[in-house]
Amino acid sequence: MRLVRTATSAALALLVASGAAISQQGLSGPSSVEADLTPGDGLTDPQPRTSFPRNVMPGYFDWKDGLAENGFRFNMDYFALGQWSDSDLGEGEAAGGVLRFYGNWQATENGSLTFKVENRQAYGDVAPQFFGFDSGALSITGTAFNDSENMLTNLFWTQRDPNGQWTLQIGQLDLTDFVDVYGLVSPWTSFQNLAFNTNPTINVPNPGIGIAGGVKLGETFYVVGAVADANGDPTEPNFDVFETGETYKSIEIGYTSGSDRIYFDNVHLTFWQIDEAEDGSRAEDKGVAFSAAWFIDNTWMPFIRAGRSEGTVALYDKSLSTGLGWYRRNTDLAAIGFNWAEAKGFDETQFTTEAFYRFTISPDFQITPSIQYIRDPLLNPGQDELTVLSLRARIVF
Repeated sequence: MRLVRTATSAALALLVASGAAISQQGLSGPSSVEADLTPGDGLTDPQPRTSFPRNVMPGYFDWKDGLAENGFRFNMDYFALGQWSDSDLGEGEAAGGVLRFYGNWQATENGSLTFKVENRQAYGDVAPQFFGFDSGALSITGTAFNDSENMLTNLFWTQRDPNGQWTLQIGQLDLTDFVDVYGLVSPWTSFQNLAFNTNPTINVPNPGIGIAGGVKLGETFYVVGAVADANGDPTEPNFDVFETGETYKSIEIGYTSGSDRIYFDNVHLTFWQIDEAEDGSRAEDKGVAFSAAWFIDNTWMPFIRAGRSEGTVALYDKSLSTGLGWYRRNTDLAAIGFNWAEAKGFDETQFTTEAFYRFTISPDFQITPSIQYIRDPLLNPGQDELTVLSLRARIVF
């Protein structure tokens, strides 16, 4: 309990520092509720091909727009993901779906309530999140597409300084929305492999009670800190962190070209630590991660990301990723990424490549085919290479 108070006090102390204005999006990255409520990845002048499903349900969307004008915004969306591999192990295919209801209520001028509930289902025997393991690779090929069923992933209050100097989130948090983010981090709209999402050397806990805060230092530098329940369970939300005192902590120091482009133009260093579980189910772990991504002409996004941990609980203990994203004016997105990883207990290294094209039929309807190529899959030394084909679809109401 003392550790929780100490870490939380440190995060709060960070927030009273002076600095320039921080984005009205707060700390949120591309996988957050705030980003999902903003069509077109937050880019200006999107040019959709159609208005489906708005043209089918105009009255419903007009009603939604009216609520948004009065401070209450929400979406309901559904994702489906199918994956197929050429592995000589496992099922050879996996599929799953995710239904989400999320939104934001602007309760006061500088305060708002964010919520998100989800239902995640596997269509068959294997959920896409575990398909890599089933196919013989130490790899999460379908990030977030698991079979956890009903989940409360967000229920938190955001408070902003009236002058835009700091922001604070407290409540049920999904730290992947805040920790080590960059423009292509979202498994809902970008890469599907964890190697290119939140750094696979960081053992970010499942959503749970936590606090995250950020402040701008000068015109271009910022600091973000977070403390959260190390044993979070969004299927059974609780306040156990106040009994066990087992927490995850991180602090990030970053550089950006402007507060409105905090995850488009971004270079940062993240330090993190997670406590040992008293029941012995988890050892203490800690590490550091680096990320650099820059949005050139609002079209090209090269990135390089690296991380190292003690490797006791994170997927990898060393990881290096690089790649390139290409955005089009109608918010189509193509990207390719390359990853090298080393894991504790294995003598060999694993190489992963993923390429995808997100075809934006409308801001509310997207289809994303992708291919993942894994060289030297660590869980199946008898196979030199593994290919995973994926097809993801999203519709928003």
